[in-house]
Amino acid sequence: MKVLRFSDLIQQGRVAGQRVFIRADLNVPQDDAGRITEDTRIRASIPCIEMALAAGAAVMVTSHLGRPTEGEFKAEDSLAPVARRMAELLGRKVPLLRDWTDGVEVAPGELVLLENCRVNKGEKKNDETLARKMAALCDIFVHDAFGTAHRAEASTYGIAQFAKVACAGPLLAAEIDAITKALKSPKRPLVAIVAGSKVSTKLSILKSLAANVDQLIVGGGIANTFMLAVGLSIGKSLAEPDLVDEARAIIDMMKARGAAVPIPIDVVVADEFSAIARANKVTATEVRPDDLILDIGPRTAAELAGIIARAGTVVWNGPMGVFEYDQFAGGTRTLAAAIAHSPAFSIAGGGDTLAAIAKYGIEKDIGYISTGGGAFLEVLEGRTLPAFEILQQRAAG
Repeated sequence: MKVLRFSDLIQQGRVAGQRVFIRADLNVPQDDAGRITEDTRIRASIPCIEMALAAGAAVMVTSHLGRPTEGEFKAEDSLAPVARRMAELLGRKVPLLRDWTDGVEVAPGELVLLENCRVNKGEKKNDETLARKMAALCDIFVHDAFGTAHRAEASTYGIAQFAKVACAGPLLAAEIDAITKALKSPKRPLVAIVAGSKVSTKLSILKSLAANVDQLIVGGGIANTFMLAVGLSIGKSLAEPDLVDEARAIIDMMKARGAAVPIPIDVVVADEFSAIARANKVTATEVRPDDLILDIGPRTAAELAGIIARAGTVVWNGPMGVFEYDQFAGGTRTLAAAIAHSPAFSIAGGGDTLAAIAKYGIEKDIGYISTGGGAFLEVLEGRTLPAFEILQQRAAG
C-alpha cells in the first residue's frame, strides 16, 4: 500500500516551521467522575507528537472522545482529562483550545490540543465546508488514528482531501505494514482465529477469510453455531440456528480449497452462566439438553495449539470462551500461550482479544497488536478503509 509517511517528510526536511495537524485517537475510557481508566491510546499517540515537535513543527492535535452531540459542547465531552495526561507523558504544558475551526495560533516547537472534533457541526457527515476549514489550518495533515480509519469524517477523510499534504503517522503506518504482512503477503500456513458471541456480526469476515486462509479457527458462540452445522447437540448454549446453513457453506468453502474449520471435539459446560458456576469437561457428543457451552475443552485446545505451532501467520480476533471466569478460561489461555510461543508472525485486534492478551501478559510476544476495533474487523472483511483510500489517492498525486 503506497502512502506518504510522516517519517518520510521529516527525513526530507519538509516539516520544520510547518503547521502540522495530527488526527489522533484519544478516545479513552473514563469513569463516572471523568477520570481516565486506561490510557493506552494516549500513550500510543505520543511518538507522532514528539516526532513533529522535534522536527520543529507547529503542532495541533485533535481527537473525538465519547459520543457528543454536534454543535453542543458539554463539559463531559471535553478533552481536558486527555490534555492533563498528555502533559504528564510529554513533560510539558498542553494548552486546550475550544472553537478552533476558524483559526489556531501556534508557533513552531509548540503544541496545542484542539477540543473534541465531534462537537463540530458536520464532522460525522464529512461536511466539505468544515473539512476545508480544517485543511486551511495546516500545511501537513497527519492521520495517526487507525481506530477511526474506517470512518469517512471531516477530521479523518475530508481534511486529507483538501490539506496541502496528507500523510500517515507512525501508528497508522505500522498498522498498514502489519495488515499487509498478515493478509496481503502472508507467510503460509495462514491461520485465522475468529471468535465471539454471534456468527451474524462476523459472517462477512468469516466468508472473506474462508477464501484465503489455510485454517479458520472459530470459538465462543460462533463455534456453537458451527457445531450445530455438523449435527452436534449444544444444549442451551448461545448460538444462531438460523445461520447454520451459512456456517455449513463456510465449512464447504474451506474443504473445497483443501483447508479446514476444526470443530470442537470436547467442550467445557455448566448449568448456569456465572462466576461461581461449576465447570464440567465433556466430549462434544455428550452435551446434555440443559448444558451451556462456555469454553472449548482441553483436547480441542491442544489440537488448535498444534495448528498454531505450525503456522506461518496468525490473525487473532476473539477469545475462545468466557475467559473472564477462570474456570472457562482454559481454551483462551492455551491458544494465547500457543500464539505467544509460535515463531509465526501474529496480529491481534478487538477489545476482548486485547483484554485476554493483557490478562495473560503476552503483549511482547504478539507480532502486532492493532489499536482499532471496528477498523480491524473491516480490514479482516477485506474492505478498503476510507483513510487508506484517501491517503493512497493523495500519494498518487
